[in-house]
Amino acid sequence: MLKLLSPALFAALLAALVLSLAQALWISPLILQAEVFESDPAQPVDADTGHHHEDHAAHEHDESAWAPEDGWQRHAATLASNLVMAVGYGLILCACYAWAFHARKSPAGWRPGLVWGGVGYAVFFLAPALGLPPELPGTLAAKLEARQLWWLLTALCTATGLALLAWARPLWLKLAALLPLVLPHVLGAPHPEHAFALAPEMLTWQFIVATSLVNALFWLMLGAISAQLFARSQRGDDVALRGIAL
Repeated sequence: MLKLLSPALFAALLAALVLSLAQALWISPLILQAEVFESDPAQPVDADTGHHHEDHAAHEHDESAWAPEDGWQRHAATLASNLVMAVGYGLILCACYAWAFHARKSPAGWRPGLVWGGVGYAVFFLAPALGLPPELPGTLAAKLEARQLWWLLTALCTATGLALLAWARPLWLKLAALLPLVLPHVLGAPHPEHAFALAPEMLTWQFIVATSLVNALFWLMLGAISAQLFARSQRGDDVALRGIAL
């Protein structure tokens, strides 16, 4: 267990620090701009529903709920959540390395780690984002439980489909991999009946692009660093075993 935990923790710390820094420099300013529109009392009326946008925004946020203040509190809360997330994903990656290494499915090292990181990015961010793109404050969304269930279904189906494409030998199994890859998107992600966002469309697209690139950097770093550290731990075991044999 320690052989999985140590690489995952160290890689998670570095990746979470870089992710938090990128978010502070690039993503947080976009969120702050969107919050200006969210807090503006003079909101236009939505053409579809006839309700003021501010009513929907107030419905999405509980005024009595605690939230970190702008500045060090927000950055500290972001870093803490990023670290917890990175540790979980790092453990998943290291478990995959252990399985692939012993099954001789993949060599160890930072280069294969980039591939595994890319797979993690596709499974946990890119595929779900095709149906549920990152949202700025003030965006009306479907119920949280429905979005979480669809995200989980999409991640599981994408992982299954990519695994079949990579390791299934019969051609029919590789063709069957297309089914889980497209199934969540055929079913469709949950969306509200009337969709709108308070932030301008250009700001929304800037947020989607920034979030996509920052998460790609996070996953590639997490994959490369954790795979390299895992490979070193395996080489250490091999040296120890050779020493005992001698």
